Amino acid sequence: MFSDTLSEDILAPIRAVFFVECDELVGEIEAGLLALQGGARDTDIVDAVFRAAHSIKGSAGAFGFWKLGQFSHALESAMEAVRARTVDLDAGLFSLLLRATDVLADMVQAARGGDDGAHAADDSEFLVAALSALAPPRPEQAAPEEDFEGVAFTPAPITLALCAPPRRWTIRMRPHAALYAAANEPLLLLRELGRLGELSVELDATALPALEDLRPEEAYLSWTIGLTTTADEATIREVFAFVDDVCDLSLEDWVDDANDVPGPQAVTDANLAEPPTPTIRVDLERIDRLINLVGELVINQSMLRQRLGDAGLSAGPAVEQPLDDLAHLARDLQDSVMAIRAQPVKVVFQRLLRVVRDVSAETGKRVRLSVAGEDTQVDRTVIERLTDPLTHMIRNAIDHGIETPAARLAAGKPEEGLLQISAAHRGGRIVVELRDDGRGIDREAVRRTAVRRGLIAPDTVLSEEDLDGLIFAPGFSTSAELSALSGRGVGMDIVKRGVQALGGRIAVISRPGEGASFTLTLPLTLAVLDGMVVSVGGHSLVVPLSSLVESVQATAPDLRRLGPRAWLLNFRGQHLPLIDLGVALGYRQTALDALTGVVLVVEDGLGGRAALLVDDILGQRQVVIKSLETNYRTVPGVAAATILGDGRVALILDVDTVIAAHRPTTANPSLHLATG
Repeated sequence: MFSDTLSEDILAPIRAVFFVECDELVGEIEAGLLALQGGARDTDIVDAVFRAAHSIKGSAGAFGFWKLGQFSHALESAMEAVRARTVDLDAGLFSLLLRATDVLADMVQAARGGDDGAHAADDSEFLVAALSALAPPRPEQAAPEEDFEGVAFTPAPITLALCAPPRRWTIRMRPHAALYAAANEPLLLLRELGRLGELSVELDATALPALEDLRPEEAYLSWTIGLTTTADEATIREVFAFVDDVCDLSLEDWVDDANDVPGPQAVTDANLAEPPTPTIRVDLERIDRLINLVGELVINQSMLRQRLGDAGLSAGPAVEQPLDDLAHLARDLQDSVMAIRAQPVKVVFQRLLRVVRDVSAETGKRVRLSVAGEDTQVDRTVIERLTDPLTHMIRNAIDHGIETPAARLAAGKPEEGLLQISAAHRGGRIVVELRDDGRGIDREAVRRTAVRRGLIAPDTVLSEEDLDGLIFAPGFSTSAELSALSGRGVGMDIVKRGVQALGGRIAVISRPGEGASFTLTLPLTLAVLDGMVVSVGGHSLVVPLSSLVESVQATAPDLRRLGPRAWLLNFRGQHLPLIDLGVALGYRQTALDALTGVVLVVEDGLGGRAALLVDDILGQRQVVIKSLETNYRTVPGVAAATILGDGRVALILDVDTVIAAHRPTTANPSLHLATG
């Protein structure tokens, strides 16, 4: 019993890695199949899907998940048929393969809970049979002539290579430690080789050290394998496709001639390429703790500089140089840690492919998702919290925006709707845009619903932009019927709150009959930022440098009055709204004289500009972001808080919200953030 417990303790972290890899591999399979369904005919995509299924099969067997291994083997066999071009890539086949991918994902989750995936799907046995029947026939087998859900099966052509005499191969394999660290098992490789022909195996344990010198994480064993088979070299190498970079592998080819005298034909080495960069997996909690420590280091470095300055000890190179060096080291450390946390938005975009497919099937609409900028890097925390808003937006776009195939044809559009999602870095932030080519927002329906729900008065005059913005109101829905997708009035409200919780902003632009686009502007990280510390009404505020265009001193000719209270600033020929931050945030009741204060020209994530009037600029510094929602509550116009070098708390300005709240509209020409 003790040994079983010890074995479980050893296998637990390896099993955890296995499930993480399974999730990634299932994502690769789904993304590859959807790319093929979209018209791509790249053999690399087919090979990638095949290898992913093969990898899950091998690792599942190593951990005893036989049902999962059997199912992934059936999917691998089907992809082998696709590689061999013995089946047609038609709608029936894609339906079968995508359904199998869904079941495979469910079986992985079931296996994670110890179920071995046996009860993940009622039709798993049928799918295994259907997928296995698609496999290319072996030379000794007759090709079945069956159809599965419209999949036309064509027998594999018999080639001269299949009639060649058996060849004798000598295979030498010496695993590296990385092979075992990735949960691979040489025994499974030997078993796969045994399926290709007659096998003889010799173990070389001469490198095995004495027990007291043995290190469990190292690799000491090697094998010499004799294989007699009609398979070619490529087929043999496929067995080692996932370990050839973590082992020394050589193949020596012998051919039986008429006198049965063996002779070497060729020697190849699979380890001639440069070894891959070694990688390790680290618990996310450890990385988060490291981020927090870096944040505290930044705060303490700032405090040290502040206190030395207060004591009059910071003057002179003897003190300034070490302080500057410490600041550079802290910045380099912060950049390095943030690079570890950064992930491509691809992990989110891949999940959306399945959402599009499921919602399209549920609504009876044909929709294609086009993705751009999926390699854009962003902090892991942002990635995690971006999935739900984007999922709601996708569902809303398909349900409300994109028309039925018949309606699209009647409108002169292609029968298949198009969703486009893109991500890019812009101005120190990440901008994610979701665009559809549907009917656009029905503004009259929005107005009627808003009046009926008491959101606006019947005689309220609103611009098109304000009408579009009403879809983000709590409880808003234009659907007359309650369904699994619509009518509950929680979708776009959740999107807005989720984006705002990330310190971001969402904007919508609609074109009647042409579609709508939603733009999300989000911070790249939720940990640290570079900011300009300013004084406003006796309080310290931090304006993110990513939003700051320029600081200027206003002159009388630059100022223009707009109405009884509003002012405009002429900035390089462009008239910008002048916003007194002290009044906007409720720090003071009377406006500051624009000629005595300092004006900061800022820009939001959508390119909109404004001029912020502050009392003074205190300096530029890197600050650690502390969430207000977690520690207090949401404050309009404030994205987060930080701790300055003197220990005081300063608020970090939400530039996007400030600009949006003070943008003049027909209904509200002077909206302020201060709520009293």
